[in-house]
Order: sequence, then structure tokens, then C-alpha cells
Amino acid sequence: MIHTTAQVDPNARIADNVSIGAYSIIGADVVIGEGTVIGPHVVIEGPTTIGRDNRISQFASIGGAPQDKKFAGERSEVIIGDRNLIREFVTINRGTGVGGGVTRVGNDNWLLAYVHIAHDCLVGNNVVFSNYSALAGHAEIGDWTILSGYSGVHQFCKVGAHAFIGMGCLVGSDVPPFVMMANETRGRPRGINSEGLKRRGFDTARIAAIKRAYRTLYMGGLPLAEAREQLLAQAELSDDVRAMLEFLDRSERSLAR
Repeated sequence: MIHTTAQVDPNARIADNVSIGAYSIIGADVVIGEGTVIGPHVVIEGPTTIGRDNRISQFASIGGAPQDKKFAGERSEVIIGDRNLIREFVTINRGTGVGGGVTRVGNDNWLLAYVHIAHDCLVGNNVVFSNYSALAGHAEIGDWTILSGYSGVHQFCKVGAHAFIGMGCLVGSDVPPFVMMANETRGRPRGINSEGLKRRGFDTARIAAIKRAYRTLYMGGLPLAEAREQLLAQAELSDDVRAMLEFLDRSERSLAR
């Protein structure tokens, strides 16, 4: 199922039932899992590992060298999981030696047209990247996050699970789980992603606990250390609040507040 005009390096490992479209280029040290469909004019450079049942549209570029002046040609890679949708003109760059060496994308993600995933980024599962959204290097995106069109995440920033980044919002600080960022040039928290949580089966009690934690963190006027103490008590009754606390403890940049 490889088009006669496609160029596939002899050292690439292509599983059964993989489709590769016209004029696509698959480089050395590329591994592609069963059932993955690659459209025409796609470029995949190695080292890159792509799992099962992915759909990669025309003109995507995966596994290119990182856009980092410190990169000195050391071995680094891209690892992509299963069942991802990668649309037109998406770019995913390899990692760097100083950043862990891996750019990783999990399972069941949607990367829509013109999305950019920079070097050393870590993307979870079930994430939606809307058109033109982008990650700078070393960013981390938790499961079930939605990045709206034209949004961007600054290097080294973390965005927690189930967060929602509004259209055109630029994230320059760590965003805790469940938080919704506003449609502003420098994004600000504007509540929790309650509609998304409902769609994913969160019941009323869980959402109420998350709202209470949000009020403690953002609306009580408390210093972060004092807000954290109150969250500790709330976490005894809520795994979701506990997840927020764990995120705060992992945060290495300033927190979006």
C-alpha cells in the first residue's frame, strides 16, 4: 500500500497495512505501526516512532531537527502513540540532548491544520489542538486539554489535564488542571472548564469540589502558600483537588493567577 512515487528508506520499518501516499518521504530510523495511513507529500525523518492506526494528512512534517540553537546534532527522537489525527501542515520536531532527547505525543489526539509541536514537548492523551495552535520547546500538556485556534504555550510551561485554552490566548505561566484561560493576549484564568468536565462524565459533586478549589486558589485573595494549605484539607475528600495539588508541587514556573 505504498505509492510508487513515495520514497521509503530501506532502514525504515513499516508494519502491515500501512498506507503511504504519493511523493511522501520516509527516512531512515523511522518505525510506523500497523494500520497507519500517511497521505501524499508527507515528510517523516528519523529517529521517529509512530504507533498504530494514525491518520497523517498531506504536507505534514514529522521528526525534523529541533529549532534550537543549542542542538548540536546529537541523537534525539519523536515518539507518537496510537489513533492520532495529524492534519495538513502540522510540524513535530525531535527533542534535544539537554531537554531529554524526546518529543512525545500520546494517544487519541487531534492535531488540526498548521499546529506546531516544538522540541522536547510532552503531550498526553485525548488532547485537541485547534488550527494554528502551537507549543514552544519543553512544554507539557495534560490529558483532555483543548487548545483553541491561534493559541500558544511558552517554553517550559505546563498545562494540566482538562484545561481549556481560549482562542488567541498566549500562555506564559503554568495552568492547573481544569482551569479555563481567557481569550486575551496574556491569558488569565476565567473559571473552570465545567462544560468539558460534564461532557466527560464528571458528576455534580466532582465539579462542585473543583469549583471550590478554584475559588480557594483564585478568588480568596490568599497568597499561594495559604491557598495551598486550604487545598490540602479539601484534597482529603477529592481526588481531583489532589491532582491540582500535585500539579502545583510540580510547577517550576510561575502559576497563572
